[in-house]
Amino acid sequence: MSLEQMDLQDFAVRYTVAWCSQNPASVAAFYSPNGSLSINGGAASVGRSAIAEAARGFMMMFPDMRVRMDSILTEGDRVEYHWTLVGTNSGPGGTGRRVCISGFESWKFGDDRLIAESRGTFDKDEFQRQLEIVVGGAGLR
Repeated sequence: MSLEQMDLQDFAVRYTVAWCSQNPASVAAFYSPNGSLSINGGAASVGRSAIAEAARGFMMMFPDMRVRMDSILTEGDRVEYHWTLVGTNSGPGGTGRRVCISGFESWKFGDDRLIAESRGTFDKDEFQRQLEIVVGGAGLR
């Protein structure tokens, strides 16, 4: 399904605001009722409740999380939403380290004009490196 470029821009801006809201249900509301979100090829979170839980994980990890939309690209029947996440890992069991990581989601829209499938990708090794606690020059994970 193709969406008008202006609609995509507005959709992506609102999606970004939802990720910054610390309200996981706000993120899930952008998905079709049976939509899915997978991250780095992992098992998909299917349905709004599971997607909200996936979002909650990031929001708990980074209570001050801010997501910035970098760009929106149309690739055939998919849309790429490029983003940068900045936050301090100060949630339960956090390292206190500040993280800045970029990635993208590849979206496929349903007939309801909501995300039917999102495949998220970011550099998990770089993410882990930024989370490490540095003690005497050695990193602890």
